[in-house]
Amino acid sequence: MKARAKLIEGMAFLGEAGSGHGVIMDGAPEYGGRNLGFRPMELLLVGMAGCTAFDVVNILRKGREDVADCVVEVSAGRADEDPKVFTTLHLVYRVKGRNLSPAKVERAISLSKEKYCSASIMLGKTAKITHEFHVEATE
Repeated sequence: MKARAKLIEGMAFLGEAGSGHGVIMDGAPEYGGRNLGFRPMELLLVGMAGCTAFDVVNILRKGREDVADCVVEVSAGRADEDPKVFTTLHLVYRVKGRNLSPAKVERAISLSKEKYCSASIMLGKTAKITHEFHVEATE
């Protein structure tokens, strides 16, 4: 896996992944940025949310659960001192589908957290991770 960040202007960077995709990152105005894109630490949270959401949907679908939607929201607390690592992460899973089993949703979340989600397992080395989940039926 490869990635790079290239300065565009000011404090804006183009992040490029080995898969060929790109994303703009920028700093807040008080740090010389123009607020043109994600902050790098925000991307870590988005990456973690995407990683665990992918796992949960994949596990549920392999278990023949009829998943229509999955949203993972992440709230983070950071240390006051540099390097200001994440110290707490709270994930809220909102899974929608037809006749979903809450027990299977909970199991999929546990498997992601304990075995499959590389991002949350890495971030869990510095942060306490908690979660909750909500299952909603679709017609």
